Amino acid sequence: MNMKKLLLMIAAVLMISAATAQTGSTANGRKKVAVVLSGGGAKGMAHIGVLKVLERAGIPVDIVTGTSMGSIIGGLYAIGYNAHALDSMVRVQDWSYVISDKENMRSQSLDDREKQYTYVYSTGLTIGKHNSQAGGIIKGKNLAELFQRLCTGYTDSLDFTRDLRIPFACVATNIIDNSEVDFHSGRLPQAMRASMAIPAAFSPVRIGDKVLVDGGLKNNYPADVARQMGADIIIGVTVQGPPKVAEDMGGTMSILSQIIDVNCKNKYDENLAITDLHVPVNTKGYGSASFSPSAIDTLIRRGEEEAMRHWDDIIALKHRIGIDETYRPVVLHPLRPQVMTEKTHVSGYTFENMTPQAERFLRQKFSLNKRDSIDADLEQQLTTSMRVDLFYQTAECRLVPEGDGMRVILSAGPRKTVQLHAGVRYDTEEYAAVQLGLDIPLKTAIPVNTDITLRLGKRLMARGEITIHPRSFTRPTLRYSFHRNDVDIYMEGERDYNILYNQFQAELIPIDFDLRHFNLQFGLRWDYMHYRNKLGSETSTQVSLKNEHFFSYRAKMTYNSEDNWNFPTRGARFQGEYAYVTNDFAQLNDRAADGSTQGKAAGMSEVSANWRMSFALSSHFTLQPMFYGRLLFGNIIPPVFGNTIGGNWFGHYVEQQMPFAGIGNMEYVAHQFVAAQLQAQQRIGTNNYVIVRAAAAQQGDELSLLLDRRTLIGGQVAYYYNTIVGPVGATLGYSNHTRKAYFYLNLGYVF
Repeated sequence: MNMKKLLLMIAAVLMISAATAQTGSTANGRKKVAVVLSGGGAKGMAHIGVLKVLERAGIPVDIVTGTSMGSIIGGLYAIGYNAHALDSMVRVQDWSYVISDKENMRSQSLDDREKQYTYVYSTGLTIGKHNSQAGGIIKGKNLAELFQRLCTGYTDSLDFTRDLRIPFACVATNIIDNSEVDFHSGRLPQAMRASMAIPAAFSPVRIGDKVLVDGGLKNNYPADVARQMGADIIIGVTVQGPPKVAEDMGGTMSILSQIIDVNCKNKYDENLAITDLHVPVNTKGYGSASFSPSAIDTLIRRGEEEAMRHWDDIIALKHRIGIDETYRPVVLHPLRPQVMTEKTHVSGYTFENMTPQAERFLRQKFSLNKRDSIDADLEQQLTTSMRVDLFYQTAECRLVPEGDGMRVILSAGPRKTVQLHAGVRYDTEEYAAVQLGLDIPLKTAIPVNTDITLRLGKRLMARGEITIHPRSFTRPTLRYSFHRNDVDIYMEGERDYNILYNQFQAELIPIDFDLRHFNLQFGLRWDYMHYRNKLGSETSTQVSLKNEHFFSYRAKMTYNSEDNWNFPTRGARFQGEYAYVTNDFAQLNDRAADGSTQGKAAGMSEVSANWRMSFALSSHFTLQPMFYGRLLFGNIIPPVFGNTIGGNWFGHYVEQQMPFAGIGNMEYVAHQFVAAQLQAQQRIGTNNYVIVRAAAAQQGDELSLLLDRRTLIGGQVAYYYNTIVGPVGATLGYSNHTRKAYFYLNLGYVF
């Protein structure tokens, strides 16, 4: 009998324990609370506003689940970022960079930086090998790097239920068998990245035999996952708009959006039915790609306002949870977004899937043997250098706790076979132009890169160069190029003649010294001019049609610390060059107008410089003074090297061209030319710019005569919109030299 009582008591205890485990009650007897965050792209920023209100109300959060953007907000919340930290973090991000595959070139060479503002599209290809990042317009490398930095300390394989501050799960879709994949463990940044891999837009994430895309295709609001994790009370946040009707189907994007929305309905109604408190945020007027600062601000505010409208329901929910109105959960010290800029002690470096030469290159370039700490900026510089300098297809920097610091693990993917670049532009002077580039690394002990460039348009150009990347900052370069120059020459605003000539150029640059913003070059160059045709004025003697060649010794120094290539608000840009031009390495032939040789003289010396500073007088208004000029010395000045001005950019049509506000086309000026320009730049909104320029210049055949001629004065006003394919805008100008207005339209990056 006693034995039976004992067995009954044991059975009762087991039943009570099982019941407690089934309801998921916490140690103090209250019910477990889950927050479920839906997908929605940029609209998911509204989740942060709702989390602010839940924290204000003192609602404990025991479980977090999410899909797509909900997985990102939820995952970061689960490791310790509170709502205010998340608010700060999303506002300081440059989302136009984060959701692209652009490289951060701040610490790369000026040539590499210029490429980023020349080409619309750039991608790495590994020929003959499977590309694990294929399948989307955007590979998502910048998103992956952001997740790595934000999840510092949580980047190794973890149990999301046991190892995070709050148990967490997120959802992805395996497109191999159209199944739902719930992440309860693994590498947190990778899980978040897989959950938001919108098909066709972002490359899928491959884990084993799974190919994972956005979890919204199977479970956009994973309340059922939260219930399976033991949640008693579910608070859900959704950011989907009202169902679309036939009248809303007005274009391709609206149809595509509707297809995605319909597919994301899987389990949606069933999951809403098990939700205790549903907070549907009104995101009308915003879409999945609304990552502008104003949109983020509005979406967070709307989330907060919608949650406040449910304030009474939230407070009433506390009683169901088993706590009173005064209850406040114990809050651990929250992570802060400053973790991205704080320095972390380094215990050592590990290099995975990299050659010994690549390891030595990185150690020397970044002085890793002398560094005892790392921050987010250095992490990004390392991975960028691995992709740009060392040509690895993928690069990852992970920080793993070790002793009293972190071990830095630099992991590389396969080497790229080629890096392909493509650019396109249109303007009213040259019409359409296309430029293609190929960077091809050679399999050598010291990194060697070959660069092939082809420009198609009115000005045809083909160039090939080989650059050696030793472990020092010097990058010796050998370059050969062909230019077909089809140039219109104007005189005081009227077209004088057109000249068509081929220019063959070979250049050896043994000294090419690179630092972050600084480049110094010394080299020898050969030019051969093959003149083909000249149409127009018969009296002009600017350029004869006699073929000629030149040898020149050149030294060039470039400095650029501007914060933006096209619309800088701070920093400086300087370029100075000296060239000594000859026919035979020592002297220069004197040619008559018919091309005949009339004697020899010392070579021609060329001194040119331009210097621009940017002063931000407010967050939207910038003043930019610029001084520039080109001085030619010698008894013989070959006309092909004569000074020319016109247009908006240095070296746009020919190498020695200098811009001048108010002159739209290229005109010859005297051998001594100096100018000053003042530019006022007003930013309107995020990407709209109004630019006003005023310029003045003096010219003369000799330095002593520089002030004898009339001062050239010009001005122009321009409007530009900064797009992902380059600046799009128009310019209207006038000068006292041309004495007439000109209009110029530019679409795309300049090359």
